[in-house]
Amino acid sequence: MNHKYLFIVFLLITKIGLAQKNIKTATFKVLGACEMCKERIESTVLDHKAKTAKWDAISQILTVSYDPAKTTDEKLLKAVSEAGHDNERFKAPDAVYQALPACCHYHRDTDSAAPKQKQLITGVVLEETAKGKINPIASATVKSLHSNQYFVTDSTGVFRLETDLPTHIAISYVGFQSDTISVKNQEMLTIILKNSSTGDLKEVIISSRNPSTFVSTMSILNTLNMGAKELTKAACCNLSESFETSPSVDVSYSDAVTGVKQIQLLGLSGNYTQLLTENVPEIRGLTAHYGLTYIPGPWIEGIQLTKGTGSVVNGYESIAGQINVEEKKPDNSEQLLVNTYVNSMGRLEANINTAQKLNDKWSTALLTHGNYSNKKIDHNMDGFKDLPTGSQWNVINRWKYMDNNGWIVQLALKALNDQRYAGQMDFDRNSNRYGTDYYGVGIDAQQYEFTGKVGYVFPQHKYKSLGLILSANQYTNNAYYGLTEYSGKQKQLYGNLIYQSIIGTTDHKFRTGLSFSNDNYNERLNQRLFKRNEIVPGAFFEYTYTASEKLTAIAGLRLDHHNQYGLITTPRVHVKYDFTPKTNLRLSGGSGFRVSNIFAENIGVFVSARQYEIQHPGSTYGYGLDPEKAWNYGLNFIHQFNLGNRKGSIALDAYQTRFRNQTVADLDADPQAILFYNLNGKSVSSSIQAELNYELLRKLELRMAYRWLEVQTQYHQGLLDKPFTAKHRAFVNLAYETRSKWKFDYTTQWLSGKRIPGTASNPVGKQMDAWSPAFFQMAAQVSKQFSKQWEVYVGGENLTNYVQEYRIIDAQTPFSPYFDGSLIWGPVTGRMVYAGMRFRIP
Repeated sequence: MNHKYLFIVFLLITKIGLAQKNIKTATFKVLGACEMCKERIESTVLDHKAKTAKWDAISQILTVSYDPAKTTDEKLLKAVSEAGHDNERFKAPDAVYQALPACCHYHRDTDSAAPKQKQLITGVVLEETAKGKINPIASATVKSLHSNQYFVTDSTGVFRLETDLPTHIAISYVGFQSDTISVKNQEMLTIILKNSSTGDLKEVIISSRNPSTFVSTMSILNTLNMGAKELTKAACCNLSESFETSPSVDVSYSDAVTGVKQIQLLGLSGNYTQLLTENVPEIRGLTAHYGLTYIPGPWIEGIQLTKGTGSVVNGYESIAGQINVEEKKPDNSEQLLVNTYVNSMGRLEANINTAQKLNDKWSTALLTHGNYSNKKIDHNMDGFKDLPTGSQWNVINRWKYMDNNGWIVQLALKALNDQRYAGQMDFDRNSNRYGTDYYGVGIDAQQYEFTGKVGYVFPQHKYKSLGLILSANQYTNNAYYGLTEYSGKQKQLYGNLIYQSIIGTTDHKFRTGLSFSNDNYNERLNQRLFKRNEIVPGAFFEYTYTASEKLTAIAGLRLDHHNQYGLITTPRVHVKYDFTPKTNLRLSGGSGFRVSNIFAENIGVFVSARQYEIQHPGSTYGYGLDPEKAWNYGLNFIHQFNLGNRKGSIALDAYQTRFRNQTVADLDADPQAILFYNLNGKSVSSSIQAELNYELLRKLELRMAYRWLEVQTQYHQGLLDKPFTAKHRAFVNLAYETRSKWKFDYTTQWLSGKRIPGTASNPVGKQMDAWSPAFFQMAAQVSKQFSKQWEVYVGGENLTNYVQEYRIIDAQTPFSPYFDGSLIWGPVTGRMVYAGMRFRIP
């Protein structure tokens, strides 16, 4: 038997050795112009069964290794031409070449639109020093990518190069990032090189293939960047659903009736995460509960999620983190995007985005959204609609001005109307509105906003800039929950003036400025009025110190004066140390301050018979409660690696938030009440998360994560775990894309049991268990891109069809003192499938 096994091993070794001997290496001339071309060329041949691929932009040479039994020279070069790149055997189709991005338009020998013209190009290569001074660079290499001609700059940085026009030239110099620029005429060129750790070549477009989510190695803050690729892994109807594939953010329903989703970061509710739209605090105050549903997914260009305290420049309200949403800009979004969506729960949705460049300075965009649902569904037969019916329309008109003198102006007008109706299946809002025959919920919200931004970058000092942000926002919400009536109105004015420069050298950078906010709140709960006016002027200073190539630190301080609570001091520190360029450690610490909006932030509890009580109010201002204050400390370790010629990363996070004061919302003291009071004791949230990202196979990406939470607060009953928070969460996401533009995405997560507020004093049959069971959730999506314009997608959520079995206490008698639909720990809707279509004109 042993000889038999040895013989098998010998055969396997022999086969592997022969396979290695069959590998062929070859070089080919392939035309391209930039890093985006490099990515496209190499990816194409790898997709067509090449083992390795490397394309050099300067020599225009593609070096490949492959197994002749699996592919051929002809197949590889044919595929490269079909991707848009002429080579020594095949010419790319004209339509494919023309569809390439502008930076990829290399010179074609047979291109009648660009005839050969031997021209003398002259220019100078300069370096911008750390102090902002300009010095000439000698011995920099300047080479035409369309010929073998090159020139080495002289002692004054000057070069002269005779080549055909138009062309692309490559500039390279030791210690600096190399790239290409497009040259179309004989104008004198001035090329300024910046060290690759701080920038890139002036006037050079650098494109690279980043993962769908990544933490930039250059960022001092632990900021996760989520791009368009990540946002299309799921239907992403609105911002609250944009985090379904992120292990850092928990998404769950706030109650069993209204269908509104809420988020958690570091174990704390979304109220403790500062939500910004392009660095403007748009979702705050009374919009905190519903605001995540007011930003449609097709409007979003990208999301930056910062864990821990963020920059002091954006305000004092960040405690658990910051989420900044970048919406599509007029000058770089599609000319036309149409997105349609329908799901099995009866929801219809449509988005139409248009953008137009009016001239070389002005551009405008119109983003529109509408959704509608009129299908009543009650899968669990408890008499209540599983999701509300109603409609929402939402529109933004954006304008952008940008010239060559350093000025940038952006303007935006937004308008929103949201109406939704929930409750019992037989409820009629016209005839049952004020009676007790049937229980109903009605929400009618409007929002109008203006935002203006003016920025100026000093042309001779790129490190120096001045910016002004202004916004005005009005939000109203008129709602009823059974016999409980609520209305709220918020008027907000905001301004932020930011100046940025250096102290001596670019090793010492700073940002400073002045801010102002005025929030006027007017709320009514049944017959009780709650009013307050917050006026907060402030000033901030943030200093960035680059101690070495490995160590960078940011120290920031805010001083604000609240008209009721006096001086607010907000210090924050961030430190980043690079063990290697691919191994980074980040440390952060700082404080946050916010005023709780107890009704808007706990609207889910309105879906119950609980009575509200504010205990021991200290004043007549607002709700009579003290503001919330907390300290957050954290670390983040990231190591990027290459294994099997594929990229991966390992990340480890550890954060703790300690409250000095907190507004406690107590659901445990009495199952028929919710008590609000100031914290008297300890409230701590601790979070540890480990995450692995790796490309298992070519274009098969794996994301795995595990997170541990311990969130405890001192209640009247003692120190208790925060309700509805899972201590353990495991997460897996798989994403695969084929050569034929099929995309497959799959996400599964496991959540441990969650504590449920006590209901033991209720009668038998009207109680819930103290802890929920652990459960799995799964979601998947398949999409197919038929062309650059057309794409369709189908998917499903909650594929296991797992739902919280007992969602509403005493659902049959919703006007009894025991009625409660706010104790939600799991999914409230079953399996849901959806389909959609995207049409783009780039």
